[in-house]
Amino acid sequence: MSKERVAIIGAGMAGIAAARYLKSEGFEPVVFESHADLGGQWNRDNPHSGVWPTMRTNTASFCTKLSDVKYPDDVSIFPRNGEVLDMMRAMVARNRLEDCFRFGTEVTELAREADGYSVRWTDAEGAQEERFDRAIVATGRFILPEIPDVPGLDGFTGKGGVLHSHRYKDPFALRDMNIVVLGGSISSMEVASDQSMMGMGRVYMSQRRQRYVMPKMMAGVPLEYYAFTLEGVLAAETATEEELLAGAKEFLELQGGNPARYGAPAPHSDMAKAGVTGSQHYLNLVAEDRIDVRPWVSRVEGDRVTFEDGSTVQADAIVIGTGFDLHLPFLSDEIESTINLTRKSLDLCEFTFHPDLPKLAFMGLWAQLGPYPVVLEQQARWIAYSWAGRGTMPSEEGLRAGVAACRSEGHHDGYREQHEMAVRFARLAGTMPETGDDAELALILPKSPIMGETFRISGPDADPGAAEWIKSLFWTYADIPLKRDFAKKLGRDETGRALP
Repeated sequence: MSKERVAIIGAGMAGIAAARYLKSEGFEPVVFESHADLGGQWNRDNPHSGVWPTMRTNTASFCTKLSDVKYPDDVSIFPRNGEVLDMMRAMVARNRLEDCFRFGTEVTELAREADGYSVRWTDAEGAQEERFDRAIVATGRFILPEIPDVPGLDGFTGKGGVLHSHRYKDPFALRDMNIVVLGGSISSMEVASDQSMMGMGRVYMSQRRQRYVMPKMMAGVPLEYYAFTLEGVLAAETATEEELLAGAKEFLELQGGNPARYGAPAPHSDMAKAGVTGSQHYLNLVAEDRIDVRPWVSRVEGDRVTFEDGSTVQADAIVIGTGFDLHLPFLSDEIESTINLTRKSLDLCEFTFHPDLPKLAFMGLWAQLGPYPVVLEQQARWIAYSWAGRGTMPSEEGLRAGVAACRSEGHHDGYREQHEMAVRFARLAGTMPETGDDAELALILPKSPIMGETFRISGPDADPGAAEWIKSLFWTYADIPLKRDFAKKLGRDETGRALP
């Protein structure tokens, strides 16, 4: 019996994870990639990549990878973008996926057929078409920049012009210019921080609202050990909304501080409306008056930018960091209408399947707070295991209920948290961890960040080394009082070693 062939559109983190697990479950994955190489966003030579040369990850290395591979010992806690790409290459090599890729193939249409899907694409030889048993859309969430409707923006005359953060490829080109950065989340804060530390020009941050801002590390402890733990997501499932919001506000003000204390505007008093983002330097740069925070832009006239409070500044460049719209231009009209595709949302059961599109899956098309790799790996496992007949594929009734929940619960309204999404897909895939009689792991696992190895402890594709890796990271990175407490309970020293 021949293997079922699965077309995967996109060779980024999602496409690689999908190919790995589909192959191990007996499918034949074929990965279409418009660029000449793999990596997606993490390959800065890819025209669709928004990575700039000096960019580092804003999430820790142990959460910014796939679980089959680890970064070399000389890679820092927050890897360079090229090191993330190297990790992806190592993942491909370890699983012998090289023959799965078709580079230089621009998919022009994915359409449903009687018992499968047709893929049309163009390559060096012209237009091509092929039929597949199944298909996965894995093109990513960050391709089409969203451009805000600001009067006069199109007529801006500053010498640096207008660019989206997705096209921020040469930070030194803007050095010493007066820059207005639009947006209040990670990308805009990273650009504003870059420019304010690098040059002598004035950097203005124009935002609709001030979010709480968390640094990458606190007293040597990566944020993930506070914000993305297994214990945190499980506790949130039984807490009331009021308890969650009160707890979040207390944590944010204790660990990150109220932005108003740094000289930025105060976040909304209603925590449900305040929002949160991450930046290691932003608030300190505001406190040093190296970033000048302003309200949203009301209009642009020549090289003059006017804000909603009536203040006006001269600007040489405007950088837009307001996010992205969904961009799936290759979907057939039938598929697009079935999933009710808009600029910001699509109707799917558990962000993945639709009852009227059997054997088709979508990956990674929600906006997320926190690193994507761990979540994408669990979603890939759910898809592969379900299609192989050993997962929890919902019934048609369940799929329709899932689509209804997508609408009623607002699955694409705002950000989804990384640890919540990872646990969501792990439960569907049957990969939630079991600690057994390992007393040390039972203590450490709930207090550890969600990472790929969390879901390799037990169940399908279990990795015998996963538990030890999680323990070693805990004794390296967890905060000192917690390590002391656990060491005492386990008869260890503060590094986790057994006492003589």
